[in-house]
Amino acid sequence: MRQNNSILTAIDIGTTKIVTIAGRLTSGNKLEIIGLSKAPSKGVKRGVVMNIEEAVSAIRYTVDEVQKQVGFQVREAYVGIAGMHIKSLRNRGYIMRDSYEEEIKKEDTEKILSEMYKISLQPGEEIIHVLPQNYVVDNETGVRNPIGMFGKRLEGNYHIVIGQTTSARTIERCVNKVGIRVKQMILEPLASAAAVLTPDELEAGVALVDIGGGTTDVAVYCDDIIKHTAVIPFGGNVITKDVMDGCSILLKHAEQLKVQYGSALGDLAEEGKVVAVPGISGRDPKEVSVKSLAYIIQSRMEEIIDAVVYQIENSDCYERLNAGIVITGGGSLLKHLPQFVKFRTGLDVRIGVPDVLLSSPDLRETIHPMYSTSVGLLLKGLEDHTPSEEIPVEKAPEEVIEFAPDAQEDVTKPAVKFNVFFKNIKSNIIEFFDDGADKNM
Repeated sequence: MRQNNSILTAIDIGTTKIVTIAGRLTSGNKLEIIGLSKAPSKGVKRGVVMNIEEAVSAIRYTVDEVQKQVGFQVREAYVGIAGMHIKSLRNRGYIMRDSYEEEIKKEDTEKILSEMYKISLQPGEEIIHVLPQNYVVDNETGVRNPIGMFGKRLEGNYHIVIGQTTSARTIERCVNKVGIRVKQMILEPLASAAAVLTPDELEAGVALVDIGGGTTDVAVYCDDIIKHTAVIPFGGNVITKDVMDGCSILLKHAEQLKVQYGSALGDLAEEGKVVAVPGISGRDPKEVSVKSLAYIIQSRMEEIIDAVVYQIENSDCYERLNAGIVITGGGSLLKHLPQFVKFRTGLDVRIGVPDVLLSSPDLRETIHPMYSTSVGLLLKGLEDHTPSEEIPVEKAPEEVIEFAPDAQEDVTKPAVKFNVFFKNIKSNIIEFFDDGADKNM
């Protein structure tokens, strides 16, 4: 990362939330977060923008808030991309050099990399990333950086990330409508990995699992090399939907139940504990067993983790993940989830927070799993950022920001506080009132 004092901006367009975040690199080579705004996501389903106007409205609100915090107009931003349309593949390319006597130069590696962008794709697809893994110089394999070596045949192995052109262009159009240029589109699991994984974990072998509202993102690393990426089209929202259907309650009550009393392991849920949920349209309250709730959640979580295991096996690195699995994202806060994942996979598990390179004394709330992707987008942006002139907000033309009333809340704080009390008649029944649904999962 190059050291500079320029302000960078990133936009994370998720299924449950849209986050705009601003930061800069400090003299201590740490990322300082100086602006953050979050709004409920509308018009986005499983990481794909379905309604442009609703998405633009939420993006505009968060951008305006960040501009007020940092005192500058945002001109360009690094933007995350995910969704079920993302896929990856491995490819190899090579060049024959003219002489053994000349050192391999950067131009040689760039020539092979440029050829990777010419591989044949299905109609409607485009390449998002071409990530070098390692090189072969003549018969010398496993070379991380061939520049300066001597050899006639230079071969490179690459991890290629592919997405749907329409989805990428739609995201770009949404950001452009707010008056911001997309500096670079970054795959979200790569961003999350940059924010929560340590150098030791990358070297030892680790799988990053980011559980969001609409998708679960996976990135597998071995020997400090990206081996596999995938986006699974299931996340916290499908668990909430299962709770709603299984308990015959409203979606907002299902979200509250999941956050307040949910568990990923039914056997560890408290026996005999019951939660009273408000009835629909004045009907009598419905009593839900906490243990039954946990088994509903566990059933869907088993499906999600099995899909994660399948992707890890595709990487051919399952037996080499000495650092195990790091789970992050809003969905990682589910009670007993680390224990469940360890039981299901046999690998060590920890919850990842974006504090690896973070220095934010004034915005400590960013050290939270739900902001891993947002912080990671800034970190990835710092890798190739060059300083650019910033325009003070007061010099920019004023613009009327229109946004749905429910997005005007202080969304950096929990959306609700639940009123919970014990009934006098049944001491084992807890009743909570509906003040809105928590958006953190």
